[in-house]
Amino acid sequence: MELISQKMRTLAPEMDPLRLGTGWKPEDLAKPQVMVESTFGDSHPGSGHLDKLVAAACQGVAEEGGHGARYFCTDICDGESQGTDGINFSLASREMIANMIEIHGNATPFDGAVYIASCDKGMPANLMGLARVNTPAVVVTGGTMAAGPELLTLEQLGMYSAKYERGEIDEAKLNWAKQNACPSCGACSFIGTASTMQIMAEALGLALPGSALLPATSPDLEAYACRAGRQAVALARQGLRPSQIVTMDSFENAILVHAAISGSTNALLHLPAIAHEFGIEIDGDTFDRLHRGAKYLLDIRPAGRWPAEFFYYAGGVPAIMEEIRDVLHLDAMTVTGKTLGENLTELKENGFYEHCQRLLDEANARCGLHLTRADIIRPASDPIGTDGSIAILRGNLAPEGAVIKHTACPKEMFHAVLRARPFDSEEACLDAVLHHKVRKGDAVFIRYEGPQGSGMPEMFYTSEAISSDAELGRSIALITDGRFSGASTGPVIGHCSPEAQAGGPIALVEEGDLIEIDVPGRKLAIVGVAGERKTPGEIDAVLAERRAKWTPKPRKYKSGVLRLFSEHAASPMKGAYLAW
Repeated sequence: MELISQKMRTLAPEMDPLRLGTGWKPEDLAKPQVMVESTFGDSHPGSGHLDKLVAAACQGVAEEGGHGARYFCTDICDGESQGTDGINFSLASREMIANMIEIHGNATPFDGAVYIASCDKGMPANLMGLARVNTPAVVVTGGTMAAGPELLTLEQLGMYSAKYERGEIDEAKLNWAKQNACPSCGACSFIGTASTMQIMAEALGLALPGSALLPATSPDLEAYACRAGRQAVALARQGLRPSQIVTMDSFENAILVHAAISGSTNALLHLPAIAHEFGIEIDGDTFDRLHRGAKYLLDIRPAGRWPAEFFYYAGGVPAIMEEIRDVLHLDAMTVTGKTLGENLTELKENGFYEHCQRLLDEANARCGLHLTRADIIRPASDPIGTDGSIAILRGNLAPEGAVIKHTACPKEMFHAVLRARPFDSEEACLDAVLHHKVRKGDAVFIRYEGPQGSGMPEMFYTSEAISSDAELGRSIALITDGRFSGASTGPVIGHCSPEAQAGGPIALVEEGDLIEIDVPGRKLAIVGVAGERKTPGEIDAVLAERRAKWTPKPRKYKSGVLRLFSEHAASPMKGAYLAW
């Protein structure tokens, strides 16, 4: 089989001299050529260390007789832009990184690729770009940061900040939390979006077995990156492309793992967008179907007790899959060239779990704990929950659906009828929550924050202010057409579709409307007006009258990336990808 890189050399005589001018050696030109794409940069802790993994991957490529070429397109940090208009660029950045990867991979085709990323948009963007380029490839995930003193992790900062605003802690305690929450490189140490999407990469079969969400400082991670480089060359020689690996079965496996780990609700944006690039259509209903009756097993923050570094010590993705293997498609192909079932068997035979146990023993000694694997990843016979972790709610308020992470929601809010308090921006809503202008029994709305409205930012600070309030966290709900951080907890419902800017019913909600939430019944509906119950027909008539008077707000962004994104983004329930 002729390698595409060698064919390109014959078509473009300038290629050899240009690569020699880049630092290639003459003997490198005839080798299998592998693009090593990463989000390395000084943008945040999740990407600042990826150059070491790039070097390890290039070493692996060389060991297998290939030559690695480094390409970079760094990502931004949601945490650093949180609470400012900078967060509006977050979801749009996924599309731009995927676009650059497509350009990198197709402008000068390679025989294979290694994709290295850690975080919220960089990881799904690389998976989207991987699908578009469709070159034989392996994904390397950048791992998770260590926890700080007292097992402090970054998602607790919202709680500390809200407590400081309410006068419950002093500035010294807030500063202590700020200075100790990120003690190393890597993704934030909880099952937020970054950790979730790292796990999804392995669950899809695109990363080496056991490699997802390792501690970022672990030598094991560099060893996996080196192995990924070698495997990328092997796949290039075989001609095994991602499109031959990833199927609907792969996505169903990933969603079942998502249920077991209580993954971020942002996966409902990212997995459908990745699937779309593979020509596979999944949506919120796919998640809802697979989560129903699924076992929730992982006791890691924010829904659980332990920092994310303990995930690997308990056996990582393979240990999760072993517990739910009876519902997985074990014949799904993976980047090893073997099936998922074959990989799981091999891991049991090669000492993987014994190695993880030694690391858990060391972590227990270091932290003064006595955890067993079952304390971190519960056995399927004794799950934390038995209905997955998310639900898709529908009704006259969200005809296309809205998402709730019910594993992080107080049970008191599973059935509720609340009074509507609509706000047209997060800033106005957050001020009302922090200054006690929101009361028990309110349904607080933040609207015009969807993809077309403002880029679909996270409502993190508002959700944290609510969930950290002992009374409000169990007596009100936050409903939005925006999204939430993977760290968010509490009675929060996002992705309400259609969004307000597109004329969805959320735009028509008025003060005092009665809002019914029924999580088991999957219902989110307007059931009353001005505090008075109405029949469904009466509600329809009221909404029709309001719609006749409604006009869309002027677009917030009139130029640049966010204008492009707001004009072309698909519905959140389809993944909010750019639908040209």
